[in-house]
Amino acid sequence: MRTKSHKKNKINVVTLGCSKNVYDSEVLMGQLKASNKDVVHEQQGNIVVVNTCGFIDNAKEESINTILSFAQQKEDGLIDKLFVTGCLSERYKPELEAEIPNVDNYFGTTDLPLLLKALGADYRHELLGERLTTTPKNYAYLKISEGCDRPCSFCAIPLMRGKHRSKSIEDLVAEATGLAKNGVKELIIIAQDSTYYGLDLYKKRRLADLLRALAEVEGIGWIRLHYAFPTGFPEDVLEVIASEPKVCSYIDIPLQHISDPILKSMRRGTTQDKTTALLNHFREAVPNMAIRTSLILGYPGETEADFELLKSWVKDMKFERLGCFQYSHEENTHAHALADDVPSEVKQARVNELMEIQSQISWEKNQGLIGKTLTCVIDRKEGNYFVGRTEFDSPDVDNEVWVDARDHYLKVGDFAQLTITAAQDFDLHAVPAV
Repeated sequence: MRTKSHKKNKINVVTLGCSKNVYDSEVLMGQLKASNKDVVHEQQGNIVVVNTCGFIDNAKEESINTILSFAQQKEDGLIDKLFVTGCLSERYKPELEAEIPNVDNYFGTTDLPLLLKALGADYRHELLGERLTTTPKNYAYLKISEGCDRPCSFCAIPLMRGKHRSKSIEDLVAEATGLAKNGVKELIIIAQDSTYYGLDLYKKRRLADLLRALAEVEGIGWIRLHYAFPTGFPEDVLEVIASEPKVCSYIDIPLQHISDPILKSMRRGTTQDKTTALLNHFREAVPNMAIRTSLILGYPGETEADFELLKSWVKDMKFERLGCFQYSHEENTHAHALADDVPSEVKQARVNELMEIQSQISWEKNQGLIGKTLTCVIDRKEGNYFVGRTEFDSPDVDNEVWVDARDHYLKVGDFAQLTITAAQDFDLHAVPAV
């Protein structure tokens, strides 16, 4: 018979999925700490909270496997309590309760006060933006809004996150100021759709105003923009990127596809011509901008001709950064009514082929950096190397810069001037500038 442990409770928060989930876990941990709870992130604890992802099949599978693993640990007496929160729990709570009953309770994406109560903590409204960051000390995610109003056919996020809700500029500046006081030097702006920012609160898009306000925060050196939406892109954002030194010449704009029939079925509200014109405008307005995009392969009805068009377009556009993933057939989305008619092996083959094209593009662009001196931030020391990033790279998804720690000393968390000495497709090697 298992016996309940008598040690002091320690709450282990486990985060799965995207940067938005990382942010939510950090807010949860900040609230727990304010109630004097012993809380850790992905370490040992006798109480476990799994913050799940429910976006696509692979993410759902990882979330379910993680829940099952901890449920078994609970059964074996290795942990005392198990709670599940986040997107998967929001979307599939009845099914999860039936299939994995050994979880103490399931909570959705808006149930933070209820989750805290279950953990013996009080929800503190006054803790605006205060959280326990889990990223390296030099950067942090800043979530500027929640939810999404876009009608994209393939996406289940509105089912899990609800309608778009912007935070006020004042609240976000206060949050950024607190992060800067704790040593954060880089803000990574995230949302389901960052370019929609302000429409609900201010009746107009105010992302550019927000970026200018954040640039005034003392201690912040870089501001990086993620998850822009191509339709209705606010022109004044480009002006800020071009003119404000703190705003990185970088944008993450998921485009998903380029074939007009696929874009129409995806309900993206744009066309190949409009998308190409927008990207050309980006490069005219900010000539040194690094553009990151993501693409979906194997969407219902995607033909070989659609894929060939996409490959040709990627070769022409020469994105600085690109990622792609297989289409996932999601219940209760508009596209779920369509036949998921591209075989899984074809989807994966298309992903591999497109990433091979991007690898060559990235290699060629990186060769052009050899001999140049760039401002880099040093994220960590790994083995015999300091590992950093340029202004044109986000953590975890983009290029990294490696400096041999046996020959050179750099301080983790600081900016440094580095001269690029060698380059591969996704890695750069450098030495401190003389």
